[in-house]
Amino acid sequence: MNRRNEILAAAAEVFAQHGFRGSTTRRIAEAAGVNEITIFRQFGSKALLLREAMMHMTDSAGLAELPEIPSDPERELTEWSESFIQHLRHRSSIIRKTMGEIEERPEMSECASSVPIQASNELCKYLVALKRQGRTTEKFDPTAAVAMLMGAMFADAMGRGMMPDVFPQPQDKAA
Repeated sequence: MNRRNEILAAAAEVFAQHGFRGSTTRRIAEAAGVNEITIFRQFGSKALLLREAMMHMTDSAGLAELPEIPSDPERELTEWSESFIQHLRHRSSIIRKTMGEIEERPEMSECASSVPIQASNELCKYLVALKRQGRTTEKFDPTAAVAMLMGAMFADAMGRGMMPDVFPQPQDKAA
């Protein structure tokens, strides 16, 4: 990993723990093993650094892709769902911090929502393709189905730690 990516990863980790106000450039520099001047030279400001860190996390989401032409819906949807819920679980701290600060820093919503929007669009296209192939038995609204599935996975990823008895056990069987 190059130095810039190390700083971005450290900034995201510090933000996940401390939020925007608590993510001082000093704290980020210490976590990245650089001095503060390096941060200002490379990013200009804490706000720009944290924005780029969020975008970097978005670029490295690593979600499974759904094929344009479905061939094995159960396997493809299971792999995609497992990938998406793991993404949410891995980033649950930073998602919570971002949600808690979105009113004060609305510009962060663009970064925070890009992966879910991309995932939603991809899943919706996949479900439409299934309908076109005649592989669904019921009429349904793909947008509503996507919202329900993604909402359930989001609730699991964000709420399981607080209310484990509400969700299927063991955790790895929830997707």
